[in-house]
Amino acid sequence: MKTKRIWILTLFPDYFAPLKEHGVLGSALRNERGGENGEFELNTVQIAEYSPKGYKGVDDSPFGGGQGMIMRADVLQKALLEGVVKKGGYKDVSELHVVCPAPRGKTLDNSFAIDFASRVLDFSAAQDVVFLCGRYEGIDERFLEKYVDEYVSLGDFILTGGELAVMCILDASMRFVPGVVGNKLSVEDESFSQGMLEHALYTRPREFEGQSIPEEYISGDHKRIDARKKKSSLEITKKYRPDLLEK
Repeated sequence: MKTKRIWILTLFPDYFAPLKEHGVLGSALRNERGGENGEFELNTVQIAEYSPKGYKGVDDSPFGGGQGMIMRADVLQKALLEGVVKKGGYKDVSELHVVCPAPRGKTLDNSFAIDFASRVLDFSAAQDVVFLCGRYEGIDERFLEKYVDEYVSLGDFILTGGELAVMCILDASMRFVPGVVGNKLSVEDESFSQGMLEHALYTRPREFEGQSIPEEYISGDHKRIDARKKKSSLEITKKYRPDLLEK
C-alpha cells in the first residue's frame, strides 16, 4: 500500500500533536481511516535541532536594516537535507514538493484545496510533501528561491507563524483525498462546492422556540426537498455572501 509522507519543518512541533488526535483528519493521519489507495504518515522536524546554538541560532538580524529577525538559510537547508531527505531515505530534494505558507502565494479556497489534494496529497502524486513553517519577520530569500516549490496564502493578513496556516491547508485539502471522509457526498454538497453557501440544515427537535422545520424537508418528496434546498442555498448566499453570486 502506498504511503504518503507529510513532513513539517517547524520550531513548534507540539502544535501538530492535536491534529493526529481529533476529528476526521486525525483518523486519517492515524490511518484508522486513511485514503482509499494508501496511508498517511505525518512527521515533524524541529528546526532548532539543526542549529549549532539551538533556538538562538535559527535567526539573525537582517542585512540592510529593518525590523525583526530573519530565519537563516543555512539552518533551514540543514533541517531539510538532514531532517527530511537523509532521515526519510530520499535520493535528493527532487523527490519532495516543498510548500511554504506566505502572502505571495495563491489564496486557499475550495477550488485550490481540491486541486492541492489531487496534485500534492493524493497517493498518485510522485513526490512526498514538505511544509515549511516560517516565524519571526520572515525567511532568507535565498532559501526560498533554492528550495520552495509552492506558496500558499490564507488571505490578506499576517499570522505569527506558519503552523496554523499549514493545519488549515491540510484540513481543507485532505478532505478531498478519496477515502478520508467516509461519505464522499458530504464534501460535494457543502458551502462553495456549487459556488454558493450550503442550504439551511435542520435536525431534531421538529419544534424549537416556536420555529418549525420547513414542511418540504419532512415531506418525503425528493423533488420538493431538492427545490427547497436550492432556494435556501440561494437565499443564504444572497444574504451573507452576495459576492459569490457576482462571481
